[in-house]
Amino acid sequence: MMLRRGFILFLPRLVGLLVVACCSMSIVYMLACTPKGDNQQLALPRVHSPTAKEGYEAILQEREEKHRNYIISLKKQIAQLKAELQGRTEQLKNMQNQYPDSLDIWLDHSKPEKAQANLLAFLRSQVDKAEVHSGVKLSTEYAAVPFESFTLQKVYQLETGLTRHPEEKPVRKDKRDELIEVIELAVGSLNKPDGVSKAKPHVYTASDFIEGIYRTEKNKGTLYELTFKGDAKHQFKKIVLFRPFGPVMKVKNENVNMADTLINVIVPLAKRASKFRQFMQNFREMGIQQDGRIHLTVVYFGKEQMNEVKSILENTSKSANFKNFTFIQLNEEFSRGKGLDVGARFWKGNNVVLFFCDVDIYFTAEFLNSCRLNTQPGKKVFYPVLFSQYNPSIIYGHHDSIPSLEQQLIIKKETGFWRDFGFGMTCQYRSDFINIGGFDLDIKGWGGEDVHLYRKYLHSNLMVIRTPVRGLFHLWHEKQCLDELTQEQYKMCMQSKAMNEASHGQLGMLIFKQEIETHLQRQKLSSKKT
Repeated sequence: MMLRRGFILFLPRLVGLLVVACCSMSIVYMLACTPKGDNQQLALPRVHSPTAKEGYEAILQEREEKHRNYIISLKKQIAQLKAELQGRTEQLKNMQNQYPDSLDIWLDHSKPEKAQANLLAFLRSQVDKAEVHSGVKLSTEYAAVPFESFTLQKVYQLETGLTRHPEEKPVRKDKRDELIEVIELAVGSLNKPDGVSKAKPHVYTASDFIEGIYRTEKNKGTLYELTFKGDAKHQFKKIVLFRPFGPVMKVKNENVNMADTLINVIVPLAKRASKFRQFMQNFREMGIQQDGRIHLTVVYFGKEQMNEVKSILENTSKSANFKNFTFIQLNEEFSRGKGLDVGARFWKGNNVVLFFCDVDIYFTAEFLNSCRLNTQPGKKVFYPVLFSQYNPSIIYGHHDSIPSLEQQLIIKKETGFWRDFGFGMTCQYRSDFINIGGFDLDIKGWGGEDVHLYRKYLHSNLMVIRTPVRGLFHLWHEKQCLDELTQEQYKMCMQSKAMNEASHGQLGMLIFKQEIETHLQRQKLSSKKT
């Protein structure tokens, strides 16, 4: 690139020198061809001299010969200059072809002849260095670069800045322009004829776009993964694009058929029968009725409320004609990691997507598809960032009544926050979970086991997809931090409890409630006096 810049800077000087040379040659030619003044003319023979005619003709012939030779010489020099100028022009063209402007070249892997070798080698090295085809070993959980997700209308972001908006609408102009460009390029790629199929192709539009995720590695580029509706139900089109600090490169264009991809939802549980009833209502509507490709594994600790939990499960099975469930009972102290590990290893069927879930989670059918699309055996595991609900009694305390659960599940800074410190809800193939070594079963009680598993994946070559999702919610419930927890677990529990109650502004209103009421009373008294 430095060579290219240097040559471009030198080019105006070269052209200027050639112009000056041509002008100089033209001036010399004019001077040579112009007759000399009277004082400089050669003496001619007298007219009446016997040799006058012959002498005059000889002088004219001599001067004509000199001019002819000089013209031939000038023509040769002009021809040489033209040849040199043409050679310089060819060098410039070759230099431009070798280092083309990134805005004037279409980087399409299917037509590599359109892109020059040096630029393509550089751009491909950027793709290879980024986490596009495979994961990279990372030292800590803080080293993972999270994705952000987006639709045609909104961007769901972790880095919210001063606004602290977890979702952004209208999207900031620079981000909107960037994402529109990516969607349009993906649509154009989908509509590009493959030259193989003779059937009438489906014409894709932006309305077929479902969801995308993207992240930027600042020293490599931006990776985009876009999902479109497929040709049939449960079929999707997935486009992977990469922007290596220039035009977007198409990395992958593949058909994704999820019609037969089963998800095994594993829920560890102890007591909490009322919460399980609420969970099963969500599971029935989203998992059984809308999705239908789902299995439920409940790992129950102890015997207290066990019969009530089994009754809820059996009633759902009968009313929804649902047989794809497993109930495992363990006579020991509750351990979330132990429950999930036992549930995952209990499965005896083919390789399956595991969704580690809690009883206080609400998910949508769209999330289940995201779970499938962002996992790949031996390549990718999915760590969604869920939206955690604040205490409804605080959020809606000034209302006449608390809205229904479905009306509460909206993504706004007043209603909740992205739970970016939590790693408990995760999707991965069972084979990857087994190969990574599963959970650390020495961890007892609440917290710690999910972070340990997350770090295992980060230390492997698997790609960890970390992104906020709009269809996964943590429902508020009063959190109790037991004395039996270790010091670190108790600290984590209390931090989680504090963050779950309300936003900073709402908590501030509660803290300064007395001061606010005093101020209002003073205002009333002041208005009465006036």
